[in-house]
Amino acid sequence: MCGKPKLTYFNGRGRMESIRWLLAAAGVEFEEEFLETREQYQKLIKDGALLFDQVPLVEIDGMKMVQTRAILNYIAAKYNLYGKDLKERAFIDMYVEGTTDLMGMIITFDFTPPKERNLPLIIERATTRYFPVYEKALKQQGQEFLVGNQFSWADVHLLEAILMVEEREPTVLSKFPVLQVFKARISNIPTIKKFLQPGSQRKPRPDDQYVATVMKILKKD
Repeated sequence: MCGKPKLTYFNGRGRMESIRWLLAAAGVEFEEEFLETREQYQKLIKDGALLFDQVPLVEIDGMKMVQTRAILNYIAAKYNLYGKDLKERAFIDMYVEGTTDLMGMIITFDFTPPKERNLPLIIERATTRYFPVYEKALKQQGQEFLVGNQFSWADVHLLEAILMVEEREPTVLSKFPVLQVFKARISNIPTIKKFLQPGSQRKPRPDDQYVATVMKILKKD
């Protein structure tokens, strides 16, 4: 008998947050174990739990899964958030890769030395490279969702990306009316709405303490 998925990671967003989002969107309850010491991390490696000595680690359906994209693919397919056919899956993949690139810039932002941080570049990329693509796709299709007129992983990922950028620049959607409507609609899907409420397993924006903890755990001997 399989219990709830178990997520092992730091007590913060990082590469695990998109996994939390996708499970929550699918209405799946999950447990979490937080890495707080380097000894915990080293034990996982010693026990062979981490295929490439890296987290995130998700224990699901009797597997110990690593590599963020593989985990997300599995969850999306398992819970019918990965399109109806191969073509829809290809479009979902393309849209997800775009939002992954954008969110990657934000995920690494707080780990970058202050003098090297470039928030204007992130906002510029969001408003000229990424958001216009999604605005156009939704407008051209005249549909509520990015792919196949049904809720998918691509929609979940895009909402996560929008909210991450808005934390840094609240007016970032001012020139994207379709995305504004999309944000409101997806945010009100019951499972998403629940995840966005205070007290959920959604993690807050990284602070200095979180960054210091991650660096301490991952430091090389």
